[in-house]
Amino acid sequence: MKEFPKAYAPHAYEEKLYRFWSENGYFKPRKIAKRPIRGKKYVAWMAPPNITGGLHMGHALENTLLDVIIRKRRMEGYETLWVPGTDHAGIATQNVVEKELKKESLTRHDLGREKFEARVWEWRKKYGSIILEQFKKLGISPDWSRLVFTLDPGYAKAVRSAFVRYQKEGWVYYDRKVVNWCPRCATSISDLEVQHKDIEAKLWHINYPLKKGGAITVATTRPETMLGDTAIAVNPNDERYKNLAGKIAVLPIQNRDIPIVADAAVDPKFGTGAVKVTPAHDTTDYEISLRHKLPMIEVIDERAKMTKEAGKDYAGLSANDARKKVIEKLASLGLLRKTENYTMSASACDRCGSTIEPIPSWQWFVKMNELAKLGITPVKKGKTKLAPGRWAKPYLAWLKHVRDWPISRQLWWGHRLPVYYCSACKPNKSRLADNAMLSGSIEDIRRILNTKWVRIPPDLNYFVALTESNGLPRCPDCGSSRTFQSPDVLDTWFSSALWPFATLGWPQKTPDLARYYPGTLISSAPEILYLWIARMVFSGMYFMKKTPFALEYVHATVLTREGRRMSKSLGTGIDPLELILKYGADATRFGLIWQATGAQAVKFDEGVVLNGRKFANKLWNAARFIMIKTGGSNKKRTRAKPPVKNLSSIDKALVRDIRKIMERYDRDIERFRFGQAAEALYHFVWHNFCDKYLEYAKRETRKEVDEILLWALGTFLKLLHPMMPFVTEAIWQETFGDETHPLIIEPWPR
Repeated sequence: MKEFPKAYAPHAYEEKLYRFWSENGYFKPRKIAKRPIRGKKYVAWMAPPNITGGLHMGHALENTLLDVIIRKRRMEGYETLWVPGTDHAGIATQNVVEKELKKESLTRHDLGREKFEARVWEWRKKYGSIILEQFKKLGISPDWSRLVFTLDPGYAKAVRSAFVRYQKEGWVYYDRKVVNWCPRCATSISDLEVQHKDIEAKLWHINYPLKKGGAITVATTRPETMLGDTAIAVNPNDERYKNLAGKIAVLPIQNRDIPIVADAAVDPKFGTGAVKVTPAHDTTDYEISLRHKLPMIEVIDERAKMTKEAGKDYAGLSANDARKKVIEKLASLGLLRKTENYTMSASACDRCGSTIEPIPSWQWFVKMNELAKLGITPVKKGKTKLAPGRWAKPYLAWLKHVRDWPISRQLWWGHRLPVYYCSACKPNKSRLADNAMLSGSIEDIRRILNTKWVRIPPDLNYFVALTESNGLPRCPDCGSSRTFQSPDVLDTWFSSALWPFATLGWPQKTPDLARYYPGTLISSAPEILYLWIARMVFSGMYFMKKTPFALEYVHATVLTREGRRMSKSLGTGIDPLELILKYGADATRFGLIWQATGAQAVKFDEGVVLNGRKFANKLWNAARFIMIKTGGSNKKRTRAKPPVKNLSSIDKALVRDIRKIMERYDRDIERFRFGQAAEALYHFVWHNFCDKYLEYAKRETRKEVDEILLWALGTFLKLLHPMMPFVTEAIWQETFGDETHPLIIEPWPR
């Protein structure tokens, strides 16, 4: 008899087994089970983690649950492909590298664009794959030979092609709109990249004199922006102000006449029911200004400083300093009626935490009318299903009310816009601050773009080009070679939206694209349902004419046991790698799976991980006993079915109950009830099988009992393999299999 070790030591097996699976190609789609299902493919994509990050509990939960599905499908005989990758993460990565430069008393502008990009590539080479190695410690099984990085040359071509095709449809445009601006990152960001948190603030009530006598009282939390007011708005159904709509008020301090307009966007219950309208510095006010054709006056700039439009007494001040000065001035004029404490929602950059300033900015946008419809159709028709089903409603609501997508970012790390400008066309109309952009050489233009962020004016001739070369294309209008590329890069989510087909070789018509698109499954956290999932759906529908995946599984958010958000900075984070080191990968996976019951949040309990380790040991000891009792390891002694003759009532009951638990386990996993599946199997194996039947089997010498033990053990190992791959594979190779007959591709028990 082959000697069966007395105890299971996770770290003696995990690295060795993972290397064995990977090196022998068991994660590849063609390396499938003994009885493949002809024509059946199962394709999933990893949500590409940022190259800036390390493994956290959200990553661990998402990829463990996806791995359960993938391993099960592989054993069921599907041609199973799981595509892995990493995301360049524009803002996040640039911030990390800029922090490193700060330690050297340098900024990216000191280096210039080309040298800065070189530094980021160096950083990526050193740190960008750390999370992938951490994933491997968790035991997940994607096809690593297909690893994709969103700045790979092939992927970059896909991104440029997508932009060009949108532009040819007339869906890409350049416009000056109010955007969320981060003064620290010096770029625009989307609504979905803004964090909102409640803070204690003040609500100031200010009298605005009426042109023909009297006054109207306006309530605001940002009095400094009143210097850019162009109207006062009231709700058309507010009886208090029906006689004032259409009247003229006088803007305090600036002494500018502004109209009073009626607009349904005004909440009559907020403050006095009358609000100031500052189109340049509030997105709602901006929408009001479009409806009423109001001018837009910018009084806060990209550095969060007051502009000259704010007036000479305020120009150059920070927004906070200007606020204090405006309050003092209003008080001296007798226009400050009262101040009250107020809880308000503050906006901060999701990446650096800086306060967001809504400001007008020239940016590139994608029209969303037609794309939103493409995103809605497959979900409404059931071609793409969301699980749990409750997520379909907010998904559809977001697309129904979505605004045009701002896709340009004022960064240096990312996919540069394939937009080129001609400095020879219309040079006299340009409003560029640095005339060297027009009058200098190409080297001058490169120098400016490489050392500063430059706003490109709308009246400079631009054209879109999909070019494979590094050279600058000639202007299609005048033929001049005095062209330069836009310094902006694309929103990271623009490139991520192409993930399901760009990873398979699009825009080329590759064999992988033909074979594996559309796919089956993708999983995400709730917070990127709109940022990523919706955009992948409408991108797939537009570029490929088919929805990219049949299922989107929205997994729970992992919180601390007390229900707090996990955060390293707050000291509430739990490192999955520490759990793996302490308990083993299987126990960590089991603890995560046990708690994934379909709720919107998981209050993580480390005690369940400890139970997972105990369960692995229990399974190991049971297998060791069975091998001793039945005469040792032999792969030929595995049984696909239990014996049917000469069985006692206890034997029959066990066989019947195992079949029931198999059916329930299958059903639960197919319904994404991972926790329920794990709990039911855990209790059955531990209590019904180990505690009861093994004790009974110790007293029995009938060969039928031995055959039942072998069948039951083989069945449990197969069922548990997707959840606990290391211990089950280790037991399998110590008992029924060897390196030529691994558990990872054994047929699923039916």
